[in-house]
Amino acid sequence: MENYELYKWFITQGPIMQALYAGLFTWILTALGAALVFLFNSSNRKVLDAALGFTGGVMIAASFWSLLSPSIAYVEMQNDMGLSTMPVWLPPAIGFFLGALFLYILDKTIPHLHLFAKKEEAEG
Repeated sequence: MENYELYKWFITQGPIMQALYAGLFTWILTALGAALVFLFNSSNRKVLDAALGFTGGVMIAASFWSLLSPSIAYVEMQNDMGLSTMPVWLPPAIGFFLGALFLYILDKTIPHLHLFAKKEEAEG
């Protein structure tokens, strides 16, 4: 019930105050996450791998729900209107793989270092 009351309070605020509260909320969470560096003297490879795996999963979910799912719905709508006969998975798949190819090309061409690697082992 408490969450519902908080929700009711939030929607009664004006759009400027809602934006301010949402911005402050995300800023506080970002600051708390960044403050974790003060708790650890050195980085642990297993913790880093788990964190990168989690954030990678979050980004894949975000790309699906924000990009791939709407594009599938858009192609379905075009097919229903008779404007297209292509499979609904084709345009999102092409975009997804072109994005992966673009990231691969960037990874191979831009100089960068990997964590726990020596400067002499820089790639790109």
